[in-house]
Amino acid sequence: MGWCHVGWSQVGRGSSNESSGVLNYFTWNQKSNEWFLMFSLQKDLCDAYSRCGPNGICNGNQVPICHCPTGFVPKVTEEWYSMDWSSGCVPRKPLNCSTNEGFMRFPNLKLPDNSYAMQSITTNQENCADACLRNCSCVAYATTELIDCVMWFGDLLDVSEFNDGGDELYVRMAASELESSAMDKVTLIIFWASTILAVLLLVLVALCVLWKRKSGRKIGQSVEDACHDDKPGLEDLELPLFDRSTIAAATNDFAFANKVGEGGFGPVYKGKLSTGQEIAVKVLSKDSGQGLKEFKNEVILIAKLQHRNLVRLLGCYIHAEEQMLVYEYMSKRSLDLYIFDSQEGASLDWQKRFNIVVGIARGLLYLHRDSRLRIIHRDLKASNILLDSDLNPKISDFGLARMFGGDQTEAKTCRVMGTYGYMSPEYAIDGQFSVKSDVFSFGVLLLEIVSGKRNREFYHPDHDFNLLGHAWILWNDERAIELLMDPFMENLINTSEVLKCIQVGLLCVQQCPEDRPTMSSVVLMLDCENPLLPQPRKPGYYTDRCLLSNMESYFSGNDLSITTLMGR
Repeated sequence: MGWCHVGWSQVGRGSSNESSGVLNYFTWNQKSNEWFLMFSLQKDLCDAYSRCGPNGICNGNQVPICHCPTGFVPKVTEEWYSMDWSSGCVPRKPLNCSTNEGFMRFPNLKLPDNSYAMQSITTNQENCADACLRNCSCVAYATTELIDCVMWFGDLLDVSEFNDGGDELYVRMAASELESSAMDKVTLIIFWASTILAVLLLVLVALCVLWKRKSGRKIGQSVEDACHDDKPGLEDLELPLFDRSTIAAATNDFAFANKVGEGGFGPVYKGKLSTGQEIAVKVLSKDSGQGLKEFKNEVILIAKLQHRNLVRLLGCYIHAEEQMLVYEYMSKRSLDLYIFDSQEGASLDWQKRFNIVVGIARGLLYLHRDSRLRIIHRDLKASNILLDSDLNPKISDFGLARMFGGDQTEAKTCRVMGTYGYMSPEYAIDGQFSVKSDVFSFGVLLLEIVSGKRNREFYHPDHDFNLLGHAWILWNDERAIELLMDPFMENLINTSEVLKCIQVGLLCVQQCPEDRPTMSSVVLMLDCENPLLPQPRKPGYYTDRCLLSNMESYFSGNDLSITTLMGR
């Protein structure tokens, strides 16, 4: 049996003063002909580390947010009554390492802090349970897509519960607790069955009344529409609205010297407020392929998201057809200026590149699973990754992002938009997108960071494949470390870490979405020192350059950052 330390990133759990929006809407002032953007924001109380203490479980959608799992009780009952959960929970019946012990399943969890976790190489879940029972110090175990068996020793810290998604945790308990839990489940099933029947009857009566009155919402209203409805009764908070004069003064009246870039949305200017704070101002160009819909989409989504690897929106300006977004300024600008430049690329040694890769993966995992919303970015690329003064990466540009609700995992569109070279095959050809579409884009970006070469513009004298095809050839020839490594990096590199990144990148760009890992698995792969990774299959777009160029001429709408397959 082999062992290695496992490292989970506590993605999506920031400090307690971070918040994520739950409602926003635009209002029109007829007197001044101005759009005003309103938001209702709600604190994510589970952001603080180990909010509910040892063995406690935090659920931001419940009141109170902390509870003890089945088989556990508050350590200090009086403190829990006063909303002080720091002492956590203890087993109702202490373990004595006897044969009369088993495991209780807890689904939809963010797994505990990995400080006392160990990985075991086993063959199945049953063997993992046996291994845990044989060790008197083992209190819980879990199995994931990537790792067969992970066991915890000591208190379970920083556990959160989701409405859906997450992982399953099996907690060790006395046999009497398991039997009591089984009886409680039968009683609970009877109770809920009766309750559901009563509720269904009430719903049928209400629907009949609504049908007769021909009022109320249409059944099946989409989640996206519902998010734009006015919700009275919530405390409304405004996103800061900047005056044009303030923005003009900060950017020296949008001087060309202050222009730091331009994308599909429009030009971006650097500025400094009177307070000394540096800002980046994104101006919607009249010639831009994006319009008010994409502008509102970006503002709505970014205002709801708070994570260290996502760019922070400070405010906006909207007046008639003039629209601007004000962001925190990223002094190192975008990632593409470094990895594709021979001089700047030399300043990014391997450790810095690896840290950037991990940061992007954590930000994407937050979008896909750990935020209140499930967000598909749809335009992840090197120019949309911004770097702060410490070279920490932040995902930006949410104009094309889509929000999923409930149990939705994929969608289809007739308006395919994104950047050629990063789009997954199923999205570019059929308009089908999901979290696996972002995983594909991440894989392309990862191989670009390692190699220092653009997927779209890659050239090799021996063949006509793009970067993905070239990487696949080199991987099969066991020469990846020799030819994929960016020649601009002069310092010593971690060979095994580079090969792991190349393998993870190839796993992410596999042709079939079902074969690609989730971002939670990607983060685990990157964090574990010597993970057992599956062999990648043939990547998407593994074809001759001539065929790809024909596709590109058909798909491309412009040469900036947005590619459209249909007229906009």
